[in-house]
Amino acid sequence: MEKYEVRLKRSVAKDLRSIPVKDVARILRHIEALKVDPRPPGVEKLSGQEKYRIRQGVYRIIYEVRNQKLIIVVVKIGHRRDIYRIS
Repeated sequence: MEKYEVRLKRSVAKDLRSIPVKDVARILRHIEALKVDPRPPGVEKLSGQEKYRIRQGVYRIIYEVRNQKLIIVVVKIGHRRDIYRIS
């Protein structure tokens, strides 16, 4: 099985600044695991979008999978109460 390349949108770095360091480490471990399995157990496809969501405690990681190029793009990371709001 080929590994996917993980890319982060620039806004994700800003999202991570507001999250405690211990949670950031866990989130980054989840993102690294996506390289091997882009749709791990517990992943949810977002309705009406071609994006997926994985949970890490009270935080959510929203990402897209581009199978043709073997790329995963992390779109947004945030607290569950804020992540689905349209800004």
